[in-house]
Order: sequence, then structure tokens, then C-alpha cells
Amino acid sequence: MLTLLCAGAADPSGAADVNHADLVLKNGKIVTVDPSMPEVQALAATGHTITALGNNGEIEPLVGPGTRVIDLHGRLAIPGFIEGHGHLLALGRALSGVDLTRAGNWDEIVTAVSEAARRTKPGQWILGWGWHQEKWNKPPEPNIDGLPMHHALSKVSPDNPVALSHASGHAVVANALALQLADIDATTSDPPGGEIVRDRNGQPTGMLREAAQNAVGDAISRYQQQRSAQEIKIEEMEQVKLAVQKALANGVTTFHDAGASFKTIDLLKEMAARGELPIRLYVMIGAEVSNAVLAEGLSAYRIIGYGNDHLAVRAIRRMIDGGLGAHGAWLLEPYADKPDSTGFVLDPIANIERTAELAMQHGFQLNTHAIGDRANREVLDIYEQIFRAQDGKKDLRWRIEHAQHLSAKDIPRFAALGVIASMQGVHATSDGPWVPKRLGEQRSKEGAYAWRALWDAGAVVTNGTDAPVEAINPIMSFYSTVTRRMADGSAFFPEQRLTREEALKSYTINNAYAAFEEDIKGTLTPGKLADIVVLSRDILTVPDEQIPGTEVLYSIVGGEIVFKHVELP
Repeated sequence: MLTLLCAGAADPSGAADVNHADLVLKNGKIVTVDPSMPEVQALAATGHTITALGNNGEIEPLVGPGTRVIDLHGRLAIPGFIEGHGHLLALGRALSGVDLTRAGNWDEIVTAVSEAARRTKPGQWILGWGWHQEKWNKPPEPNIDGLPMHHALSKVSPDNPVALSHASGHAVVANALALQLADIDATTSDPPGGEIVRDRNGQPTGMLREAAQNAVGDAISRYQQQRSAQEIKIEEMEQVKLAVQKALANGVTTFHDAGASFKTIDLLKEMAARGELPIRLYVMIGAEVSNAVLAEGLSAYRIIGYGNDHLAVRAIRRMIDGGLGAHGAWLLEPYADKPDSTGFVLDPIANIERTAELAMQHGFQLNTHAIGDRANREVLDIYEQIFRAQDGKKDLRWRIEHAQHLSAKDIPRFAALGVIASMQGVHATSDGPWVPKRLGEQRSKEGAYAWRALWDAGAVVTNGTDAPVEAINPIMSFYSTVTRRMADGSAFFPEQRLTREEALKSYTINNAYAAFEEDIKGTLTPGKLADIVVLSRDILTVPDEQIPGTEVLYSIVGGEIVFKHVELP
């Protein structure tokens, strides 16, 4: 049965033609994620919105001389993937820096930096991203806690400061020159919420955990101040464009940017006004923005539907703890492999409570990064306290970003409080090989990446990749969500898997709901934005092992083809 909103378009003569669509997809398996019409054969879009759904015969009369028709030849079309948690500028920087994600060991990283140093002017920073010691085929020598030391790095790059970020973003290794510029030596004290890793003689190894990274970040900022504002702006615009192109090529039509400064938001707004954002962005104001700055600027930065629904800003992000890989997640009990530590508190509870008050006052959503079970409990406690004091305000949709390790007692609280679990499926299989080493088998089983338990308890669970922490590849995160299969073929607590239909919802309508945008996206429904992805394989039915090889053939945003892998006849 035809579902029709309206099908108005302009014909080649310029006269209004209410019978013809601008874009038609036909002869496909179009899964709408809309229970009122779950699957159709054809779809029509006019302007930026979907105007009709039905079978080929029902949609055919909407095809006119100016209609772009794509014959899907039975392929799967779904709502555009919504990246529920990523870092746009960081992704752009990672794409333009030294890529360490595929490094098999520390020696390969040193070689990559050596090559970069040969083509970099003395004094310029060499930045890299994506290494993870748990994924190396051999430990570095020498090492502290399995982490590398700076000496080999300093030898190949004596004239360039080097900062290489851990894949989690919660640690960095710096060479000798970078440490010098950051004023870090044997006499430097650990900052609150961070650690300068030292050798047995008390000398910094170059490894900086959590808040200790800030000193290197400040040194990089001082270097940036030597450059013109225009030069930096052009560079950041290019980084945004790189990130957007990568996202669209992977079927991401909306990107939840988990942390931007007011300055970055100004840049994104300028690009959206010029039509230079082919992707849609839902932006959270970053954790680095202080409460004092928030209090002054929030009212001016609540943005909804800007640039034809390409930019929205109505959330604040905070970080209460660090990452599990760098022993920075805040735990109720000590780490199994580091019994002298329960992790780090990055943002004091009182500070987050003040942010919560500001968010409530200005109508903003609060999205707090919490990975450890202690961190998640503390955030739930803060939210509950704030909610109780605001009897008249409902449907707040506050989120916990990551929610990676939970106490079983806290899992039902997400649904009870209406708190969204903003998770990333691929983290479970990427981290799975080493999580039991950090937490022990029992804690891992009870609450690590507990998708099924949260879903069954009634919580809204969303999906993403945390790019560039992981590759911005929704197909792989979908695969991880439905199989929990790690690289060695074993499954990481498979009882926490979601069904394929649930996983698709976590990547579409649930993410739309998490951004207050379920009325305009997340399903293929007449009247909603025509944000669509066409895939080479049916990820809802093919054998598990065929899901990772699925390619994005088309990404469509607002009825416009913004990425095309292949031209279908």
C-alpha cells in the first residue's frame, strides 16, 4: 500500500509539478525502521524529505523527466547511520597526522616517526594517533607496565617535539623535546587526575596518563599561537572536511560530535551557512569549556535546525573519569592488574553538579563520559539528585557516554531515570581481549559492555564508534553489536549481543531520539528527511561472517547523493 505525504517537484521548464519526485529508489529492499510500514520496494523524495513509500508500481507515477532514479537491484537501503558519539576535529586531525592504528609494535611506531621527522621542518610538532599496547604483537623494550619509553622516539626525532596519542585518547607518549617544552622533568608533580609515568630513578618515561597530558596540550597550544588565526582556521576547516568525507563514505549521515569549543562551533556554523557541511551535526559543548564560560555563553549557543537541519547544539559534555585501557576508568574496586589503583577522577563531582544546574537552567542536555562502574554510579547519582529537584521538567534525555563497565545494581537505574546509554558496539570486541585482565573475569561478565542487560531493562541504548578512537565504520560496530566476535574468532560474553533489528535501531532511531530529532530522522517515513544509505549486502540476513565485507554504495543526505561508491545502472 502506498504511503504518501506529497510529491512536489519542479519540472525542467520551471513550472511546479506536484506529480513528480526529485529522487526515486526502486526495486530494492528498503527497511524503514518504521513499524507502520517496516519494508517497502520503492521510495520517493522531493526536496529534502521523503514523500512516498510503496512498491515499484505505486512509486512509478512519481517519476518525471527531471527525476533521478536509482535501481537498487534488490540491495538494502536503510535510514542513514547516525554516529552516536565521535570527535569530528580529532578525526580530521588523525586523518591528517601520523596514523598509528595499524602499528603492530612500538618499533613500527618509531620507524613511522623517523620517516615523519625526515619530511618535517625542525621545531614543528609531529602528532600521531591510535596506538594501543594491548594490540601489539610484542611488548616494547624497555617498558613500564607494558607501556613504551621515550628514548627510541627521542633518538629518531631530536629536533621535533613528538606527541603520540593512545587510541583511547586517555594517554600520550611524548619525546624528550616535547617533555622539555611541556616543562615536565623529574621534579614535576603529578597533576590531579593524572600521572607522569616514571622509571625506577624517578625520570619521566614520556608516558602521560589522563590529566598529565594537558601539559603537552598546553605546549602545542603555545606553538599554535605563533601561527596566524587565518592559518589555523583554514587548517581546521580542512580537518572538518576530511572528517566529514570519511564519515559520509562510511554511511554516516548524522554525526554526534562529543565535544567542541565555542570557537569550533562558530566555525561549523559558518561552514553550515555556506552549505559546506554535507553531513548533519549534533554538537556537544566540550568538557574543556569551564562552567564560568558556560554560564556566560550557553544562551547564545543553543542552536536547533540551523542550515537546513545541518547543525544543532543543545548538549554539554563532561568527563568524570578516564579510559579503561590506560587504567584511568574510575572503579569501585581496584584494577585486577594494577591493585594499587582504582583509576582517576578527571572532573570533580561538584563541578559536574554545577554543570548539571546550568544545563537545566538553559535547556541543555547533559552527556557525561563515564567508563568505570564507580564513575557511572556517581553520574547516575548526580542525575537523580538534579531530576528530583526539577519536578516540572520531563523528557530531559540526559546521557551517559560509553557506560562501559557497570555494577549490576546500576543497570536498572538507566531506564528508571530515563538516562540514555550512549555506547559503542565496536569497543566491546576491540577491548574484549584485555578487559578481563583489567577487571577480572567476574566483573567483566557482570557489567562490561552490557548491551543486552541494559536493553532488556528498558534503557534507550545507542551506538557509535567514538571515532577516531575506533575507525568510523558503522558496519563493524553493527557487526560487533550482533556477534561480540573478537579478532581471534571468540565471542566476548555473547549473552550481551543484540539482534540485528535492535542493532539497526541503536544506530538510527535511537540515536535520533538521543538528540531530540526522532521527528525528522531515524526512520524512512514520509515527511522525514531523506537521509538514506544503500549497502552492497543485506546486513539483516547475510551470514555473520559476511557483514564486515559490506560496502556503502550510496550515502544520501536530504535527497542529495553526497557519497557514491559505484554507479548502479
